[in-house]
Amino acid sequence: MDVPNFKDIIKKLNFIKDFSSLVLPVVLTLVAVIVLVLTPLMGARLKNRIAKESISVGKKVQSLQKTAVSNSQWENERDYQQAYEKDAEEIALLARQSSQRQLLSYKIFPAPKDTSTMIFEEFGRQFRQDVNKLLTRINARDCPTEAELQSSLQGSGSLRSGRSTASLYQRSGEVDDMIQEELCRARAESVAVYANPEALSEYEFWGKTAAKDVKGQRFEYTGMEQAVKDCWCSQLAYWIFEDVVDTIAACNSDSNSVLTSPVKRLLAVNFTTSDMMTMGTSEKKASYVLSLEDGLTVPWTGRISSDYIDVVHFNLAVVVSTKAILPFIQQLCSAKQHKFRGFLGQEPEQIFRHNQITVLESNISSIDRKDKAHQNYRYGENAVVELNLICEYIFDKAGYDEIKPESIKKSPKEQDSGSERTGE
Repeated sequence: MDVPNFKDIIKKLNFIKDFSSLVLPVVLTLVAVIVLVLTPLMGARLKNRIAKESISVGKKVQSLQKTAVSNSQWENERDYQQAYEKDAEEIALLARQSSQRQLLSYKIFPAPKDTSTMIFEEFGRQFRQDVNKLLTRINARDCPTEAELQSSLQGSGSLRSGRSTASLYQRSGEVDDMIQEELCRARAESVAVYANPEALSEYEFWGKTAAKDVKGQRFEYTGMEQAVKDCWCSQLAYWIFEDVVDTIAACNSDSNSVLTSPVKRLLAVNFTTSDMMTMGTSEKKASYVLSLEDGLTVPWTGRISSDYIDVVHFNLAVVVSTKAILPFIQQLCSAKQHKFRGFLGQEPEQIFRHNQITVLESNISSIDRKDKAHQNYRYGENAVVELNLICEYIFDKAGYDEIKPESIKKSPKEQDSGSERTGE
């Protein structure tokens, strides 16, 4: 084994020692090179990391600052919820008020205040009287009756009979036609709309001399419960009549003559469609719709009587100008005012609003003015049509349940046990 020559090793170390002053610069140079090479690479990675993490987070923070919930946000939410609750309460109040209407009689509902049957006859008289007042309010009257026309023609005939001119007799037919035309036209000019109270359901029912025919029989007392039911159904009908009359009054507000009125004639308001009458079904009283099959048509609203509302269907037929079809329907379904003095009629009078009608079905048909049903009516120069509507009427139970008869509450289906009256 060779022994290392220490002298040679020392000489080599001395050689390194001679260059020791260059070691530090060389190391610094190498470090600088490494830094210069690695810095761009590390900077790019750092830049990407900052963009992904720091900058994006900063932007989110800035955006959140714009929509940040303030310390008082709970107070704003509280105010909103209180306002929402107030709106709901006001809507419920308006719904209740819509069914708080004046009564025809304050002696019968929810139970008769008197055991005498006279209160029902009084109710019937009041019903007919108020129906007549409704028609008077809109300046309504029917066309001249055949009896009126014959009486006038006979009078004119007696005048002609006193003359000896033969040509007068030859032209008597023409004169009669002229007289009839003048009488019919004078009636059209003197009223705003044609209407006969008998066209309104229940009017004949409460008449003392009403005959037992296809329209129904007159009221006969057969027991307290049935009598109260009859009155209740007529009360429902009367509230509907009021809205129909108010609609006509609004549409014809600028006219005093049928010749210029948009609504020319009120043909019928009842609870039996014309198709049902054609099939021989006798007139029905106002009754609640308890299922989709109970109404005059299947309602597109899907509404039936429930724990909160009562639903009634009715049929309305009018003769209107062709230009008044949509305005009439819009007015019919608009809000209306009514007065209320409590269900005892003794409270201070209040003015409420109601909007309870929805049109379920409509039908428009042309009119033959020479037809017997129209020959004595004068509708003016504008084109007219017959408009038939099946409508839905909504009552809020909370508004009027306190005056609803118990027999109606317990079994609405039986409210009209004699709803389909058959003539004898």
